[in-house]
Amino acid sequence: MADSVLIEGLVVETVVGIYDWERDVTQALVVDLEMAWDNRIPGGSDDVADALDYASVSECVERCLKELKPKLLEHGAEVLAEKLQREFGIGWLRLTLRKPGAVPAARSVGVCIERTACEGVPGDA
Repeated sequence: MADSVLIEGLVVETVVGIYDWERDVTQALVVDLEMAWDNRIPGGSDDVADALDYASVSECVERCLKELKPKLLEHGAEVLAEKLQREFGIGWLRLTLRKPGAVPAARSVGVCIERTACEGVPGDA
């Protein structure tokens, strides 16, 4: 199955970074998600109950990153990926986490990870 659900450019204001001054302010993180999901069922039923609820996923992303206050983007991405897979039964995901303005000469820096959950997880490809 090659179906997926996308969330792109989700901005979350949170504490992030390793420097002392970064622990005293909030900064923007930008999240892009591609999540494997069998879209045939909601595509046929036209019922939101059969779909991956991207509003709930977005709220979970925001809540997780605000509570976590990661020092490293790598840590934020790992914790977030595991949480999303567990809570929403997502079998595979690609998660990009960017920190705009972290390097003055770059638009943003970030990490991109792909994770596959254990077999038997709902939504697994």
